[in-house]
Order: sequence, then structure tokens, then C-alpha cells
Amino acid sequence: MRVLNRLRRLVAAAVALTTAVGLPAAAQKTDISGKGSVVLMAAIEGPIGPATVRHVGRAIGLAEERGAPALVLRLNTPGGLADSMREIISQVLASPVPVIGYVAPAGAHAASAGTYILYATHVAAMAPATNLGAATPVQLGGSPDTVPGGDGDKNDRPAGDRSPDKGGSGRNTDLMGSEQAMSAKMTNDSVALIRSLARLRGRNADWAERAVREAASLPATEALEMDVIDVVARDVDELLDAADGRMVEIGRTSHKLTVAGLPVERIDMTTTTQILSLLSNPNVALILMMIGVYGLIFEFWNPGSVGPGVIGAISLTLGLYALNMLPFSYAGLALIGLGVAFMVVEALTPTVGVVGIGGLVAFIIGASMLVDTDAPGFQISWWLIGTLAVISGAVLVLVLGAALRSYRHKPVSGQARMIGAPADVLEWQGSEGYVWAEGERWHAAGAEDLCAGQTVQVRNVNGLTLVVNADHDAQPEREH
Repeated sequence: MRVLNRLRRLVAAAVALTTAVGLPAAAQKTDISGKGSVVLMAAIEGPIGPATVRHVGRAIGLAEERGAPALVLRLNTPGGLADSMREIISQVLASPVPVIGYVAPAGAHAASAGTYILYATHVAAMAPATNLGAATPVQLGGSPDTVPGGDGDKNDRPAGDRSPDKGGSGRNTDLMGSEQAMSAKMTNDSVALIRSLARLRGRNADWAERAVREAASLPATEALEMDVIDVVARDVDELLDAADGRMVEIGRTSHKLTVAGLPVERIDMTTTTQILSLLSNPNVALILMMIGVYGLIFEFWNPGSVGPGVIGAISLTLGLYALNMLPFSYAGLALIGLGVAFMVVEALTPTVGVVGIGGLVAFIIGASMLVDTDAPGFQISWWLIGTLAVISGAVLVLVLGAALRSYRHKPVSGQARMIGAPADVLEWQGSEGYVWAEGERWHAAGAEDLCAGQTVQVRNVNGLTLVVNADHDAQPEREH
């Protein structure tokens, strides 16, 4: 009985201790989602790409981990990659924390992909003097005026003109029909996405479709009047006051926002995400690839230099990694490689510029079509393409050509310099003697029929002994 009583006391003490420790922790956890918590804010600025996906995903994860009552996504973007946009939308829809989209500051815009993301957020807001819209999928390669379903198709020809295209073959018509079919497919897919988001959040679905088909845009005040957004706020504090008390759907449950007066903590991109953002720039990717190619070429050309090879391997790896994050074209990559190869061939075996010019043309065409998208911020600059083409031509034709010519020249020192050099026999007995070569007296070995005064040719060098043969091209000296 005594043992049993002691066990009971120990269990009671343990329960009391656990309760004493657990209550503050529970109170603290409850306090995180109450009035004493912090609203987190992450900015989506510039083109939307893989780095943006990583940044938004981290922000949502931190908001969930810290029990934040809401996460504000501040938008100022011209759009971006469709795949990255869809990943961000999926993250927002699956977020366990209410996400407030806010187009700010004044003068900002949420165009193209930014409009889709704003429609996906639980609360959509804009600052005065901002705009959204122009959500036509620009990667189609066409202008908004020719998007199927818009007004452009009706105005392509005068009224009553039903004449066939001039040219007679009909091939252009077939090509245009194929392009229009693909354009219609992409547009209808985008319309279905944005209408589904609008219905999910109870916003204007008809105007959302116009934003896709006709590239329509709206300023903040008109967007509020047309039920495209929920709030117009001059700053984040006003935004939180206006959003306070709103009911939002998180999964299958409704939640009431309690965010008025809460402090706001900004989540910046990590160093890794910033590096990823830099690498996802196609111009940077192309520069890294070319540095890598040049480095490896010089390493193979001058084995043992180490530096160019190390820098080239790292740069080429980073360039290919960056390219892998983008919607690149294999044909463009192949043309760049073919262009570099042609310019190397031009440097090694000059062809009066034919192969070299062909290589430059292939490089320019490949670089221009390397990234297969028209999304803003993800096109390669023509200035960069031209600069790299000029540098490639100069480096590979001039520098490598000069290196090749230097290899063709006879060595000026060392054992290789002695091979084939002429020498005059000073003394000779049997199969050895002494010769005068390159301004020095050398011990030599050779045929037994050599004699003093005879000109010979160095065939090999064994240590400090020259192996010589008679130089039959040399004219024997006549005695006077």
C-alpha cells in the first residue's frame, strides 16, 4: 500500500508539473493568433518566375508556422511565366492562412499573371492610382487585337471583304489557322482559370474574362465599383482596418479576419532566393553559358592553366541550371552550340570567313530563340546578343587564330628547338665526336663516315649528346 501511495503521489506531481508548464505554452500559442500577433507581408515585385514561387511558398510557410492571422502579398508586377503563376495560385489556394492581395504602392500594377494571383487571394485590395488587368497570355506570341474572342478579328478586314488570301497556294491560310487554333486553346484555358477563381472568391467573372480576351485594364476605383476587388486602401494600416471582420473561406471552413491595428512584419527574400532570382534572368543565363564555353575552350587549348577550366565549368553549370528553370528551346541551345563550333573551326582552319560567318549567324538565331516565351522580363536583350556575337567572333577568330599560328612556328628554346637544327662537325672519330650547333660545342653521335667540316642535322637529343645525320641538302665547302 505504501508503494502504491507513493506512485500515486508521483503521478499527481507529474501531472501538476506538466499542467503548470503546458498552460503558459498554450496561452502563448493562443496569443499568437490573437490581438498580440503580427501580420506578415511579402512583396511580389518585377517579373514572376521560379524565385517568386520560392519566396511566396516560404512566406506562407512562415505565416502558418508563426500562427499569423493573415499574410499580405504586395503586388507590383508586369506578369511572368505561366507555370510559375499557376504554382503561386496553387500555394495561395492551399494556404491555411488568409492571404490578402494588395496592389501597391501608388503607380504599381498587377498585370497579366499578377491579375490571376490577385483574383486567387482571399481579399483583393488596391492602392489609389494603381491598375490591374491585361491578362492576355502573352506567351502566345500574338497581340491582344488578334486574340480569338476579342474585337481584333472583326476589324482585320473591311466589312464585306470575304476574298481569299492573295498568294494562291493556301499554305499561309493553313499556318494562320493552326496558330489561331493554338491561340484559342491557350486563351480558353486562361479564361477558364480566371473565371473559376472569380467564382471561388465571389468577384466579377465577366470582367475577368474580358481581361483575358481583350486585355482589359481597370484603375483601383473602377475595380472596386465593378466588384473586381474588395478594398481600396492608401496604406497597409488602412488595408488591415478595412479587411478586419471579413469572412474568408479556408478550405471548407469560414474564418473571420481579426487584423485591425496589428503590426506588420515584412518578409524579405533570402540570399538563396535572391541568387535564384538573378539566375532566372535569361540574360544572366546566356552570359554564364558563354563564359563557361570560353573557359573550357581555353583550358583545352592550354592544358594545365586550371583557372579558365574551373571558372568555365562552374559558369557553364550555373548557366545550364538557370536555363533549366526557364521555358527554353532545345533548337536555340543547339544553334548556339553549333555557332560556337563553327567559329572554332574558322579559327583552326581558316575558310576565308565562310564558316565563321555561318557560326555567327547560327549563334544570333539560337540566342534570339533560346527562351521560348514572350513573358515580360524573360526575353534576351538584342543588345546582349549583338555584344556576345561580336565578342565571340573576335575572341574565337583572332585569339584562337593567333594561338594556332604560334603553334605552327618553330620552338625558340628547349629540346624541341634543337631537333632539325644544322650543325658543323668540329672533330669526328668513329661514330662520335664534337659538333658546333646553336652557338655551342656539343658532344655528338652519328654515322662513322662523318668528317670535320661537314654540315650535319640534329635528329635527336639524348641528355647532352646530339644524335646527328649527314645533311644531304647542304653543299660541301670547297677548299681554296
